[in-house]
Amino acid sequence: MAEHLYERVATELAQQIEQGTYAPGDRLPGVRRLRRQFGVSIATVVAACELLEQREILEARPRSGFFVRDGARDLPEPEDNDEALAGPSLVSGQERVLELVQSHNDPAVISFGAAAPAAALLPSAALDRSFARVRRRQRARVAAYDFPPGNAELRVQVARRMAQAGCTLGPDDIVLTSGCQDAMLLALRAVAEPGDVVAIESPAFYGILQAIESQGMRALEIATDPTEGMSPAALARALDNWPIRACVMMPSFGNPLGHLAPDARKAELVALLQARDVPLIEDDVFGELGFHGPRPWAAKAYDDHGSVLYCSSFSKTLGAGLRVGWIAPGRYRERVTYLKYATGQATASMATLAVADYLEQGGYERFLRGLRRRLEQQVQRVINHVRRHFPAGTRVARPRGGFVVWVALPTGHDSLALQQRALASGISFAPGPFFSSTEHYRNCLRLSCAQPWTPEVAEALAQLGRLATEPAQWAPTKDCGTA
Repeated sequence: MAEHLYERVATELAQQIEQGTYAPGDRLPGVRRLRRQFGVSIATVVAACELLEQREILEARPRSGFFVRDGARDLPEPEDNDEALAGPSLVSGQERVLELVQSHNDPAVISFGAAAPAAALLPSAALDRSFARVRRRQRARVAAYDFPPGNAELRVQVARRMAQAGCTLGPDDIVLTSGCQDAMLLALRAVAEPGDVVAIESPAFYGILQAIESQGMRALEIATDPTEGMSPAALARALDNWPIRACVMMPSFGNPLGHLAPDARKAELVALLQARDVPLIEDDVFGELGFHGPRPWAAKAYDDHGSVLYCSSFSKTLGAGLRVGWIAPGRYRERVTYLKYATGQATASMATLAVADYLEQGGYERFLRGLRRRLEQQVQRVINHVRRHFPAGTRVARPRGGFVVWVALPTGHDSLALQQRALASGISFAPGPFFSSTEHYRNCLRLSCAQPWTPEVAEALAQLGRLATEPAQWAPTKDCGTA
């Protein structure tokens, strides 16, 4: 049977993709340009692209065109078993994270470790102008304590932004903090005591583990889907079997998986916890960094009991060094306000005034749109390089926002051993065991994509892939899980 014209065009496009003319994540030229390139009609080009979409070589994005699909293997769904019922555990080994974050500031190291945006991605000039205005116009306030709940102007701006996440809150519902980690610690101390059991995602951001460890609490890992987040069924079983005092999760672009829980799942998780009178501590620090669609609603949007303690900051968008965060603690507001005063007295006046001024100027939304586009490009480039240079059988999570990528090396690999070799080569990343209270995920690692893409960054990823392929990086014992 003679080949149709659109099939010939599809075959030639597939060959160009195979040869590397278009890499995974690349956008194909527009249909008019392809029509001229192949000397065919627009209808023929569209039919060819739709055929490649059926073959899972291309994907169509609304109002954007056709893109080359990433051929990397997805992470498997977590096994829905009763591992969590083995019991909660004290968190240990988190002091090793200090070495990782210290390497982030070493100019000799190319860092894929600490999840902090590079200065080149930040609105530095606009923030400089805000700092200058604050120094000039509000000298007395800059020099004074800013006692909890903190700067009123910034709390107004935060309340306005939270409305986009589905949360109807006023400035008095918000307490300013020294970053999101400070907010998480305050939330834990407000709702739980040393020895209490705290349910967490698995894998979980190591900052959450450190907060739990510092308070002498016990962590209970709950199965978490790499696409849709914590499993309600697994959480329900854990609630039936253990005296869980609080639950911590990142339902919007979680760290390290990059998952986005659907609205229905967020509502289900909130309702499940409220029925057991278990407070939910929500970390939404990546919530404004979704790649497509409107800003997702927070789990806090489904809270009608005041039992969700919402934590976030501007660290991932305006700069980690600002240390400007907040908590919307619901019915725990008075307790959190006192704890903030008792542990830190006040927030940094200069930074909170400057951020409030910057937000008042009205350019933040425009900046975020550009930042999201750049982060999506950088995440895709990292995934593409992992696909090209890491060992065969490597699996990669597909984050829908944020700027971290979770990678599962084939069974037998040891990311802790790989970390030491990589640091010796001037490359840092976060090994998988950092994201587990029981050091699971030995063969996994997290890569931060928050640095501008350069030839040096590309070569560092290729070198990391070569190091991961060496037999010396294989673990002497069985893996503890892949995701």
